[in-house]
Amino acid sequence: MEESAREEILARLRKVPKEETPVRPVLPPARELSLDKEGLVSLFTEKLSRETGVVYRAADRDEALDHLTEIARTENLKRVMTSTDDTILSLDLPAWGDRNGVAVSTAADYVDREEYKRAVFDEADAGITGADFAVAETGTLVTAHSERQPRLLSLAPILHIAVVGIDRLVPVYEEALNAFYGDGGRIPAHVTLITGPSMTADIRATSFKGMHGPRRVMVILLG
Repeated sequence: MEESAREEILARLRKVPKEETPVRPVLPPARELSLDKEGLVSLFTEKLSRETGVVYRAADRDEALDHLTEIARTENLKRVMTSTDDTILSLDLPAWGDRNGVAVSTAADYVDREEYKRAVFDEADAGITGADFAVAETGTLVTAHSERQPRLLSLAPILHIAVVGIDRLVPVYEEALNAFYGDGGRIPAHVTLITGPSMTADIRATSFKGMHGPRRVMVILLG
């Protein structure tokens, strides 16, 4: 291309008016942000119930154990596997199991991974775990996994029971995820978001709950 033609094209391009980048409208605050604690509990319960989950309230440790006893009797639980996060350790579930005829184990009780996997898939009647957060806007549990919080406990047994401190109930996803990713701290390798029982629509695009994981999810809000 001759130099004069190149300059002519560039000059014409420079004269083209620049379009301003459209500014996204400011969204109003989510209504969940204005709710008090009881409002958040009510919303979380409503949302999880829509997904066939069940929510219990427990004022203290003893009441949480009473709920677990009721669940164990109703669901005929004989063997459960638990996480070892602080919330679950505070309940002393091995002692609770001895009183109620329920065998309680953790991942550390198995000599190798294959034995552990066999037990969690084929032998455990329920997985009992804590959760880092409960999100009111959708009835979702948010859990960062570690040695103390193995991922399979909330994904493999037919029944998943989560015990969550009410101080971990937040209005929206952002508050939960920012706690992991927004403060410059250590980012967890794996975070799971659980909204009710597992669900798939792989077969004829028909929604079906409980095919690949828990058929039921129960949450005890503690505090």
